[in-house]
Amino acid sequence: MLTGAGSAAEDGIAALLRKTHWGEAAPDLLRQFGSGAVQLPTPLDFGDSYARIALPGASVGGVPMVVFFQMDKKAHGLRRIQLERPPHGVNPPAFRAVAAALSAELGRPERICTIPPSPESGWQAAAEMRWVKGDAAISAIFRDTTVQALEGCLFGPAAGWCGLRGQLLVRLGPAAGDPLRCGRAARSGIGS
Repeated sequence: MLTGAGSAAEDGIAALLRKTHWGEAAPDLLRQFGSGAVQLPTPLDFGDSYARIALPGASVGGVPMVVFFQMDKKAHGLRRIQLERPPHGVNPPAFRAVAAALSAELGRPERICTIPPSPESGWQAAAEMRWVKGDAAISAIFRDTTVQALEGCLFGPAAGWCGLRGQLLVRLGPAAGDPLRCGRAARSGIGS
């Protein structure tokens, strides 16, 4: 269950999806979420999209998350919604709590994928759970690092942070064009 961020998402992922529409404009999102929404001073770049609007203080399964509304760089409408755990709190117990809450709300995932640490994955192990509900594809992603992630660091770990940081994300996007297949180098579980 998604809670917090004022009353922005009190009833879970399904409620968040009901309150938003793919292609929706930023002013409409700001009106919809009112004082719970924060306009970021500088947009965050997500490759094909950017985020200027966030909902801090949300949580999934009791795990604090920040909601980012990612806007398409060309059309400037809502492309996807990403919930992200702050990096200092990314760990397996947090992922298990998020996964349990999503499974309780959405049911059994249609696909579970694991990516082992390898050169192809940047030595970053990952697990992903995927659902499709209505017109939305939902992914819970946990990326962890291993000692091998330090490979290629110029001066080693004593020189400060090097390698990839762990991530805990929940992504909501349009189901159209988003197949349930696992990415490259992934091992598939349910629904393979």
